[in-house]
Amino acid sequence: MRIALYPGSFDPPTHGHLSIIQRGLKLFDGLTVAVLKNPAKDAVFTVDERVELLKGALGGDKRVQVKTFSGLLVKFAQQEGVNTVLRGLRAVSDFEYEFQMANMNRKLDRGIETLFMMTGEDYFYISSRFVRDVARLGGDVAGLVPPNVLEALRRKFGPPQGAQK
Repeated sequence: MRIALYPGSFDPPTHGHLSIIQRGLKLFDGLTVAVLKNPAKDAVFTVDERVELLKGALGGDKRVQVKTFSGLLVKFAQQEGVNTVLRGLRAVSDFEYEFQMANMNRKLDRGIETLFMMTGEDYFYISSRFVRDVARLGGDVAGLVPPNVLEALRRKFGPPQGAQK
């Protein structure tokens, strides 16, 4: 079976993330979505909450496993027996960072390949950071995240300001 690793913080998962997962499943037999435990980041959702949000958004698709990791992605890929990393790109600024990361990963393990996938045009502007900020400031993020994530954001920050209940 050909499995790829799709790593990220996913704080929170967005429609952009789900698009990359669904499109990645057209290229691979399965995906391991790897949720980064990064104590240096000030996360809105805990790692366990992000795992549950992803699982809920994926609707139990058996081709996708959701796991957590910390430390080097290359070491996690080696532990999982995976040699392909799937990454989504939205803009040139994403490419510069991802290009550096892919080259570092290849330096650490020559067997690791990174596959870049352009984000669908409907999702170029969506980032987890923007979703968090808009939700925190009382904006409506209904079209940006799956329904279960929207509910979780509203539990954290309340309904959009000025919105009908």
